[in-house]
Amino acid sequence: MADLLNIGMSGLHAAKTKLSVTGHNITNVKTPGYTRQDTVQTARSPQFTGAGYIGTGTSLVDVRRSYDEFLTTQVRSSTSLNSDVLAYKSQIDQLDGLLAGTSTGINPSLEALFSATQAAAEDPSNIPARQLVIAEAEGLARRFNNLYDNINTQNSSINKQLVTSTEQINRLAQTIGGLNDAIASAGSNGSQPNDLLDARDEAVRQLSTYVGVNVVVQDNNTFNVSLGSGQPLVVGNTVNQLQAVPGQGDPNTFEVEFVSGGSRQTITSNLSGGEVGGLLRYREDVLKPSVNALGRLAISISDEVNSQLGQGLDLKGQVGSGLFKDINDSSLTGLRVRPVGTNGSNVSGDMKITDTKLLTTSDYRLDFDGTNYSARRLSDGAEMTVTQGADGELSFADSSGRDQGFSVKLSGAPIAGDRFVLEPTRRGAAGISAELKQPEQLGFAAPFKGEADLQNKGTGKITQPSLEGFTDASTPAQNGLSNEALQAVKNVGVRFDAASNAMIVDTPLPAGVTVTMLTADGQTVPGGITPGQSNQLKYSIEVNVGGVQQSFTVSQSISGRPENGDKFSVDFNQNGVSDNRNALKLVDLQNKQSIAVDPNSSSSSNGMSFNNGYGDMVERVGTLTAQARRDDVATGAILKQTTDSRNSLSAVSLDEEAANLIQFEQYYNASAQVIQVARTLFDTLISTLR
Repeated sequence: MADLLNIGMSGLHAAKTKLSVTGHNITNVKTPGYTRQDTVQTARSPQFTGAGYIGTGTSLVDVRRSYDEFLTTQVRSSTSLNSDVLAYKSQIDQLDGLLAGTSTGINPSLEALFSATQAAAEDPSNIPARQLVIAEAEGLARRFNNLYDNINTQNSSINKQLVTSTEQINRLAQTIGGLNDAIASAGSNGSQPNDLLDARDEAVRQLSTYVGVNVVVQDNNTFNVSLGSGQPLVVGNTVNQLQAVPGQGDPNTFEVEFVSGGSRQTITSNLSGGEVGGLLRYREDVLKPSVNALGRLAISISDEVNSQLGQGLDLKGQVGSGLFKDINDSSLTGLRVRPVGTNGSNVSGDMKITDTKLLTTSDYRLDFDGTNYSARRLSDGAEMTVTQGADGELSFADSSGRDQGFSVKLSGAPIAGDRFVLEPTRRGAAGISAELKQPEQLGFAAPFKGEADLQNKGTGKITQPSLEGFTDASTPAQNGLSNEALQAVKNVGVRFDAASNAMIVDTPLPAGVTVTMLTADGQTVPGGITPGQSNQLKYSIEVNVGGVQQSFTVSQSISGRPENGDKFSVDFNQNGVSDNRNALKLVDLQNKQSIAVDPNSSSSSNGMSFNNGYGDMVERVGTLTAQARRDDVATGAILKQTTDSRNSLSAVSLDEEAANLIQFEQYYNASAQVIQVARTLFDTLISTLR
């Protein structure tokens, strides 16, 4: 009877424990990360009697989790991947909307500027039409400025998110370290603290939403959590930290530092996965190239438009003024060179854009080892050849000899270890502005005009001369066409020589003016022509007057049949108020290939127009946005699949637990009945002995 009582008592205790575990499962059905628990039950050792071995009841040896480490790791990994994609997608969706929007994008304003220029070219003396060109230029500049500001705001938002995310990472790391300590203590008796294990797994899962982590289980069942290239975030109950701080190279771009004791290590480039990984990936792969491409476009538009206007005459007969701010204005050049870190020399620098057609969308790094300079293009890691001129100015070329379109001059003598980040185009969209206020100063007229002598006997006709280019050897340099040099070109003539069938320079020439006939490729030869056909003439006009030295390359064509001695002249275009030739060249800039194709681009084109350059950037961002949306769907499906697989094993099913409640209640009642039978038998036995 005592044996029967003990058997009933063991069953009663087992049933009660099972009911408690089932109740615990039910009450935690909505607890994040909770893993369903069940009991492990075994029979007690039987007792030998003459009739054989008779059972002595049951024992519960463990309360275990329905847990699979592989499934948990899969959930953690897919969570990190999905969070990375979500953070990346949320950012690139904003940029895609900005670049492609009709109210925020560049193309509508660019089209409006060239449409206004075309209208003004049709009536070049019309002041309101000229004023509209200036107004549209101001609108285009504002559109660039606003787009840059929006992108800069997005960069600031990323900085704030990095700060918030690293704070959450540190909080979760502290939680994991504390749980590691509690689990190690609670597990010293050989049993597993299931709820603590669940809490730690959930903390690690939450951590993976912020950054990708690697987890290694130790012998005492604690976790070592590392990130990046192996930096230990949690080791047992020892916890290190992450901090988002202004970057040494660029204070406006935050970097992530790993802090362990008193040491710090920048690990930005090593982090991947989670929200932090997605933000850093977007900033590096999309945001920086896009703002550089936008800046390059702004610089190219400013330079090409200003250069073309500077090759024309305004309504007062003066060389045209620039429409936009000079790309090498002193307020801009110093912003393109940034000392990195703790340069001991305190040397600063200025960058001059030398050729906008050669600019890439990359930043560069310049190092000085105490003797030599070395440089690297950051977009593809290509080594640059650095050449130092006599004036100390540094120029840069890649391995193929391709110049990079800029030069740098440092303010003093650097010392070994000094490093600089070079940003030719980073702030181009912020620096563009329409500076011209007087519409009559727009250089719409060509600087030279041509005409045939009224006394000519033949039928030869000559076109208006076109300025193909100029060089300036003045001291000091004029940095553009000189009014003095242009005005010296008066009645510069050529005449037809029938004996040689050639156009020869007529003499005498104006004082200080030299004219040389050229071939199409610029070689010096007699200007031979074929009467009756259209013939291209090209010649160099060199002017040296009053300390101004300039050379103009001029081309025009002659047709018909000139007779011997027929003369044709090239003159300064005095009072050319109705001349629109330079305005038409300005309109042609819209389709001119003015923007370089990056050296690491797959395109074989020699260049791109303004519209194509902007369209290329919009297309790239749009393609990446579409890819991010597909990745969002794919990683979301993977996360759901891995979560469902884990839940099929570990999640609480209320239906199953309800059935267990009924089963274990019956088990409890049956065990109680066994005890009741044992008591009845005992009472009967006692009664027989009275």
